[in-house]
Amino acid sequence: MNFPDALFPQAWALGAFLPLLAVWLWCFGTGPWRRLSDSAQLNVWLGAVVLLVLVWSMKAGVKPGLNLHLLGATMFTLMFGRQLAIVGLSAVLAGVTLNGELQGQSAWLAYGLNALVLAVFPPLLADGIRRGVERWLPRNFFVYVFGTAFFGAAAAIVATGLLASALLWLADVYPAAALLDDYLPFYLLLGFAEAWLNGAMVTLMVVYVPHWVGSFDDRRYLLIK
Repeated sequence: MNFPDALFPQAWALGAFLPLLAVWLWCFGTGPWRRLSDSAQLNVWLGAVVLLVLVWSMKAGVKPGLNLHLLGATMFTLMFGRQLAIVGLSAVLAGVTLNGELQGQSAWLAYGLNALVLAVFPPLLADGIRRGVERWLPRNFFVYVFGTAFFGAAAAIVATGLLASALLWLADVYPAAALLDDYLPFYLLLGFAEAWLNGAMVTLMVVYVPHWVGSFDDRRYLLIK
């Protein structure tokens, strides 16, 4: 994750901005922006962006493009929906990229690719898992926490690792054997950490500040009539 500029061919890097712009237009055109007209909700959204900038900046890795960090995308999506989460995570990535620029590690050319992998794909997957849980599993508080928040977070970050690895392999940046042996196994460990933290954070929020979690409906999950 967090690909530097020179890692991918320039055609890949520039071409990624086209679908990213299309996604942004969809988000700005269909997102629930009225929710952010409430100053309290706007402050929570901005606070989540700042928090994730710090989280994404704490990463580990030994080779370019093969670094690891927590995402928080599932929590953001459950709180604000996929459109606001995509825009928020795009802002997070811009903050991280700017921080890297200040440290002499440019990644603006690769911003489009990074955004598609880190800011677009995880919220869409997390929202898809949420919809599947709502449709196929019982209406229960623990189903929401473990199915949507816990499992959804683990699935999102592992799938993001698979997508990043596939791109690195298709672009002939790293061989498949190196990715399978030295990179992907760590996503299983990272997935557990992501799942635990997201599950804990979402649980605390739906208990103490449920109005922060837009996807949580107490009438559905707590059977309140």
